[in-house]
Amino acid sequence: MELEIEPREDGPSVVHLTMQADEPIAELTDGLALGANAGDDAVIWLHGSNEQRGDVMAATGRTSRRTLLQMRRPLPAAVSGIETRAFNNGDIDDFIAVNNRAFSWHPEQSGLTAQMVESDVASDWFDADGFRLHHIDGELAGFCWTKVHSATETDPALGEIYVIAVDPAFHGQGLGKAMTLAGLEWLAGAGLDVSMLYVESDNEAAVATYERIGFSTYRQDTLWKHSWE
Repeated sequence: MELEIEPREDGPSVVHLTMQADEPIAELTDGLALGANAGDDAVIWLHGSNEQRGDVMAATGRTSRRTLLQMRRPLPAAVSGIETRAFNNGDIDDFIAVNNRAFSWHPEQSGLTAQMVESDVASDWFDADGFRLHHIDGELAGFCWTKVHSATETDPALGEIYVIAVDPAFHGQGLGKAMTLAGLEWLAGAGLDVSMLYVESDNEAAVATYERIGFSTYRQDTLWKHSWE
């Protein structure tokens, strides 16, 4: 079990508890005790949730309102059939506009600003070539932003579909699948053998799209809190 406490200036701290599939339930109990100094109002991300672990969380008086699925598939995948190009700094405004239209409903990805994008672009992990853009008649129709994670003791190197979206103006053209495959093409070309992504468990359309591409659920991550406003 891994424990990380993430202090937040704009709200309660976030406690991250990460459990492997074969770890005993006592590890979760110990993690909750160690994370108690984050405060009673802290929210807890349980990475590696299941029914038994959910029962333990519920017994503490917390409830859950959000579950993310981590999905994985081997690489390479099918070809995308669309043309994409790498991101450059001149694309920031167009990217923000498409992102905020596509994610107007999302608790974390909505409300993106230039300052937030510039911060990510300046990060050590950022690779503009892995940020693929697709245009139709000169307009940004969709993007697939990838991220590479180094191998760890428990995981191989992973190529993540970090953020992906299609402008609502171009919905209904099958671009969600094509943009995902474009990202996977780039990750495979970069030498990755395994890809992953996160998706809201209740986003049935997206989950179905990823399953058709060959992704399957690897892990569930559930957000818990004592009270929700």
